Amino acid sequence: MDVRQIPQIDKTAFESIALDSTAPLVVRGLVEAWPAVQAGLDSDTAFLNYLSGFDSGNAFTAMKLDKTQRGRVFYNEDLTALNFSYERINFDAFRSELEQAAESGNTWYAGSINLEHWFPGFDQSNDLSIHRDELKSIWIGNQTRIAPHFDFPANLACNIHGERRVTLYPPEQLENLYIGPLDFTPAGQPISLVDSLAPDYERSPRFKLAEEAALTATLQPGDAIVIPSMWWHQIEATAALNVLVNYWWRDSPSYHGSPLSALQHALLGFRDLPQNQRAVWRNLIEYYVFNEDDAAHSHIPANSQGVLKPLTETTASELRKTIQAHLK
Repeated sequence: MDVRQIPQIDKTAFESIALDSTAPLVVRGLVEAWPAVQAGLDSDTAFLNYLSGFDSGNAFTAMKLDKTQRGRVFYNEDLTALNFSYERINFDAFRSELEQAAESGNTWYAGSINLEHWFPGFDQSNDLSIHRDELKSIWIGNQTRIAPHFDFPANLACNIHGERRVTLYPPEQLENLYIGPLDFTPAGQPISLVDSLAPDYERSPRFKLAEEAALTATLQPGDAIVIPSMWWHQIEATAALNVLVNYWWRDSPSYHGSPLSALQHALLGFRDLPQNQRAVWRNLIEYYVFNEDDAAHSHIPANSQGVLKPLTETTASELRKTIQAHLK
């Protein structure tokens, strides 16, 4: 099934309709007027020349895959290592590798590069401020395939050059995606171990259910897609040069920290307890964390509720210090 699409709309309508969507949404032509997009319509070289005009000269970390991996950023066969190497490289050298990739067969991929630090001025010339305290990043490479994964922040991904195919799975498809390790991942988030282009249904029979629930979209230069928080998404870049700019934002204050860190802490504290104790703790967590009844703690005087009240930056900092002290 295709992701719901809307045609190009003005910025006010875009912010009110698209950014708060709880389901994926494609906005055709959202950034087609950007100078970066227009430069790329001429050629790959024209785009690279344009981007070079903003190059800070700072080295960044890129992924290098040899041609046997066919662009799939993943693990080796027995999941004991990653199937790529990390390389520190500046943009001039990275550009040279991309331009020679047709001959070398290698895949080069630089992801989540902070625009302000590595390409200062690009954002001012290609502006889409969404007023969400967003983090702006650029992603550059040749043909790559990124396995299904989730991000906690919401994501507005703008395809600047090349073509990208996006496959999305609702959060509830977790158990049907056969997710890999939490503590050993290609880029920080756990990923699906199923090769979606050649799924082994004997090993992963429930993946058929994930496929039935999947949404797909193909992005051309200038198109954008809203990926809500926690939706699993696979991204395939299919051209010789592919560039994406994305905006990440969260709907809760950053001082709340990362829920993934809390999940890892929960594994440490609860997962291996005896079953009867885990049942008790499950009830406690439901009561203190997921209970939406505002009256649940009304029997405690307001000035004594402490962290049971909505967290502020101050109380969040105090709670973090308490946790750190306990971990020691």
